[in-house]
Amino acid sequence: MSLDAKIVEDAVKQAKESSGKRKFSQTIELIVNLRDVDVKKPDGRIQEAIELPYTPSKKAKVCVIATRELALKAKKAGAELIVGSEELEALATDKKRQKKLAEEHDIFIAEAPLMPSVGRFLGAILGPRDKMPKPVPPNADIKAQIERQKRTITIRTRGQPVLQCAIGTEDMEDEEIVENVMTIMRRLEGRLKRGLKNITAIHLKTSMGPIVKVKM
Repeated sequence: MSLDAKIVEDAVKQAKESSGKRKFSQTIELIVNLRDVDVKKPDGRIQEAIELPYTPSKKAKVCVIATRELALKAKKAGAELIVGSEELEALATDKKRQKKLAEEHDIFIAEAPLMPSVGRFLGAILGPRDKMPKPVPPNADIKAQIERQKRTITIRTRGQPVLQCAIGTEDMEDEEIVENVMTIMRRLEGRLKRGLKNITAIHLKTSMGPIVKVKM
């Protein structure tokens, strides 16, 4: 059994049409209900980082923790904030700035040699928010890394057999959202012991709209 892309497309159209007119482009979320999966056991817990074909959010803000050439390249690549080694140490004793940093940025990337300091100074604030930086070498193609991280989402169970994540926005083409959904579902099908048989329901939902069921 596999998921039909045409059925997903119909659900995407329905979710968009039923969401009502808003002054902003609403986020579209994917909700997957699991069955016969004990999330209290290690083999039943799901945590997967998935690179999508299309960026699910154009508003994602990136913070790059780097020095010298990598910091300059990150700035040119469009990172919203660059944190150097001295500023990183200054953050260690400023809980208010740490919290603001974590709340205002969605994606964190760090130069690999700085990761021990990142863990020591920011681990307590970024870890619980699932925002620990992706380490990259000093000679990394930071522009490509930023683009890749913007396309990457993480799906995980949080004590309940349910997976929920943002997969796009209303202003994206239907086909792009469908491709994102299908990419996630293919990964899930391979991750679950019984594939799609471990899934009881799939839904799509815009920020302000009703839940739309994807027929299986």
